[in-house]
Amino acid sequence: MTNADPAAQRHADSESLSRTLAAQIAASLLAAIGARGTASLVVSGGRSPIRLFELLRDQPLDWSRVCIALADERWVAPEDAASNERLVRDHLLKNGAAAARFLGLKNAAPTPDLGAVSAWETFARVPRPFDTVVLGMGDDGHTASLFPRSPNLPSALNRGAAAGCVGMWSPEPPQPRLSLNLTALLDSRRIVLMISGEAKWRTYAAACSAGPETEMPVRAVLRQSRTPVDVMWAP
Repeated sequence: MTNADPAAQRHADSESLSRTLAAQIAASLLAAIGARGTASLVVSGGRSPIRLFELLRDQPLDWSRVCIALADERWVAPEDAASNERLVRDHLLKNGAAAARFLGLKNAAPTPDLGAVSAWETFARVPRPFDTVVLGMGDDGHTASLFPRSPNLPSALNRGAAAGCVGMWSPEPPQPRLSLNLTALLDSRRIVLMISGEAKWRTYAAACSAGPETEMPVRAVLRQSRTPVDVMWAP
């Protein structure tokens, strides 16, 4: 059995979705801290999770025991407006969550391909399996920075590959990206695919239909049976 199913948790609006997911993530992190002493959360960038981050940062947790990392990154300076690291620092690592340990992906290498090994080495300090991975999805069916037609996509989706980071190429600027590969994303206890709007629902329905994973990379996440995937949608 796989996770590919057009059913999803439907919410009245994005605010309701964000509040529900913030509470769920907080509960999973709290349980992880109680069971293992530490917890890990992997998040993506973009505008969709901003409200989630604002709600999550005020959840009553021992944030000093939580490690937060990125599923992907644009290959720009951390202070750049397009940086996922900046997004997380501006909207999540505030208030109580400022005590969390955050590990970014951008490093001094000139390209994502050259920086991929060093970026993955930082994940040695992130508790795995990840407790929760929050992913989004583009209108083209990409997730994290696993873009259709990116030269490294086949290797990034290879289920037999070791967990790691891989250089990717976006059709939109900034084009150079770095992403966890499929194996790394699936090394988690729960994946949440967070989507909003009718256009994204149509993309999700298309991803649940037959077709190659390289055409819509989110299919690789939905079609596997290793890690539970919860799809949360709001109009």
